[in-house]
Order: sequence, then structure tokens, then C-alpha cells
Amino acid sequence: MSDPITKIATPISLDYSYTPGRAVSRFLRGIAQRKIVGERCPECTNVYVPPKGACARCGVATSEEVQIKPTGTITTYCVVNVPFTGQAVECPYVSASIVLDGADIPIMHLIQEVAAEEVRMGMRVEAVWVDESEMKPTVESIKYFRPTGEPDVPFEEVIATIEGAD
Repeated sequence: MSDPITKIATPISLDYSYTPGRAVSRFLRGIAQRKIVGERCPECTNVYVPPKGACARCGVATSEEVQIKPTGTITTYCVVNVPFTGQAVECPYVSASIVLDGADIPIMHLIQEVAAEEVRMGMRVEAVWVDESEMKPTVESIKYFRPTGEPDVPFEEVIATIEGAD
């Protein structure tokens, strides 16, 4: 009997073009200037980052621009231990949902400058930007988030934030 096949190398690519609308374009232009811009729903007042141009909850257009701080709170996270081809971050690493200060909906981003086993819900974090020469209108202009050293947000408040985002 032959040895089982455990791995096959298959070249594959996925090419696509993305055309951002007005809201996302404004967000990306802000990122290129080290600013985080969201939009507020005129009905429920949720602030979306990145903005999509409409409120997912109310179904109405959003247009009020809101400047968001580059700090926030980890609401949930995942420790990644499985390596993959072409990864830029060494395992284990942490991907987290972060509610930025001034926003109501979390964003996903990397957490660095802290051991994976030390990351926790409620941890306060701040954006670390790429060098000025590397700034582009892409979320990758934020390299990652790192702990601020501030006290954690109490667990009950984190849970309330998560439940409010539903």
C-alpha cells in the first residue's frame, strides 16, 4: 500500500478590484493622514468604523463624520497557532475585535507587543502606525494595536458593549 497523500502544492490566486464608496473613501483618506473617521447613524446614533454609508441596524444613510481616537478596548480575541504560507506574523499571534473610543462597532486587527497569553477582554490598546514613508489609504497603515498600560475596562462593561453591537 502507498503512503497517504498529506499535502498538495497548487498555485492559486484571487485577483479582484474593490471600488470603495463615498464613506469608505473618506475613511481610507483619513487613514493615510493617521486619522480614523467613522459615521454616525442619525436614528440609533451608533458610530461605524469603518463607515459603510448606511446603518446596518436602521437601514438609513449615514453621513455625519465622526473623528475616532486611535485607542480602544478589546472585546473578543483569537489566539492563532496555525501557520500558513506567506504569513507575516509569527505564531502564536492575536487577532482581536476592538471597539475604538468613540465608535460602537468593533474592528478586527492584530495585537502585538504583548504575549498572546496576556491578551484579555477589556484590555486597553492603541494603534501603532507604519512609518510616514509607508502611509497609504489602507487599513494596513495601522501596523497593529498594542497595550496602552491603562487599567482594563471591567468585564461587565465589555459584555454590555458586545451585546449593544448586536
